[in-house]
Amino acid sequence: MSGKITVDSKGKLQVPDAPIIPFIIGDGIGPDIWKASVRVFDEAVKACYNGKRSIVWREVLAGEKAFELTGSWLPEETLATFKTYLVGIKGPLTTPIGGGIRSLNVALRKELDLYVCLRPTVWYEGVPSPVKHPEYVDMVVFRENTEDIYAGIEFAAGSDEAHRLQGFLSDELGVAYDFSDTTGVGIKLVSEEGSKRLVRAAIEYAMSHNLPSVALVHKGNIMKYTEGAFKQWGFEVAENEFAAHTYTWGQWERTKAEKGQDAANEEQKEAQHAGKIIIKDIIADNFLQQILLAPRDFSVVATLNLNGDYISDALAAMVGGIGIAPGANINYKTGYAIFEATHGTAPRFANTDTMNPSSVILSGVMMLEYMGWNEAADAIKNALGETIKEKKVTVDFFNLMERATLLKTSEFADEIIKKLSVD
Repeated sequence: MSGKITVDSKGKLQVPDAPIIPFIIGDGIGPDIWKASVRVFDEAVKACYNGKRSIVWREVLAGEKAFELTGSWLPEETLATFKTYLVGIKGPLTTPIGGGIRSLNVALRKELDLYVCLRPTVWYEGVPSPVKHPEYVDMVVFRENTEDIYAGIEFAAGSDEAHRLQGFLSDELGVAYDFSDTTGVGIKLVSEEGSKRLVRAAIEYAMSHNLPSVALVHKGNIMKYTEGAFKQWGFEVAENEFAAHTYTWGQWERTKAEKGQDAANEEQKEAQHAGKIIIKDIIADNFLQQILLAPRDFSVVATLNLNGDYISDALAAMVGGIGIAPGANINYKTGYAIFEATHGTAPRFANTDTMNPSSVILSGVMMLEYMGWNEAADAIKNALGETIKEKKVTVDFFNLMERATLLKTSEFADEIIKKLSVD
């Protein structure tokens, strides 16, 4: 019997054997990649649970299809359905041109307070990569999803609002900047609450997955009261809430000041040997260098919204591009979670049955893991990995491989389904 996913009093997800999962099919190539992906999900669940579990899919509308049928890009019924059933999945959506909603993706995150954008990055053997050792890249990015400049507080150059804000900044706050009619103005928002809940989720993830470190990536050397505060609040969470499980670079710096660098280094080594998670920080531009030079130094990454946008795509490029990069937007307190393709709609290729469905497929893997259906998740990952290793791929990878077999979107799903098995 089908039912709703719920959250118990301890914040633990309760998943029935036949959960109702809302889905948005997506725009452009969305229908092609969704049709392929949903077959993979259903066959994996069937293979792993012998018919005892299944997913009841419920389509909800957003994007171009919603606008054509209802006149709204994001109907209230869609938001209500996600709130009712907690967990959902979506294909890529068009950003409306002109007034109204700035971004459908941002609107969904805001309405459901999906404060974590979760982006795992791992390489599958055989996937073409621009780096020598993509196998060293194995990171999970926790990108803050509700604040920073993505809050959308900005005013166009020459507008009355921009003039008023510029006047306030100059006259009331003494800001020394030569504003002009060609100056647009934006506001960057970073709160203690928003920063701490993100870092808290990242540390809890590292603990539950036995990962060695959490890196706080920021630009606090320049933006001291926003990004610098993010770093400081992150260290506070580690030291005040997870002292038994973590060791921070803040602690290292204090020990160094009191006892010297050798003592600080020894203290950190002891923490590592004791299995504590090292909480470190790194400036964002240096981090983008280090993921190329020393990717094995990082496992879990916690960062603000704009940094996370850049970092997620840079890491995806190292393991084959956003065509194979999954993503999720999660509120770990309420249980709300929407899993999604991380790429665009590619309208030129709509209805061609040619594009790579891996981003949606692997986002579905993340969804199954979130639900606790790890057997089905692992079966899909293994089957997808084997298919790519055999060089049976869609056109994006086919053009970069030697002696590969070109498959359509639907045929790629067929190959994965053939390989589904339970260890």
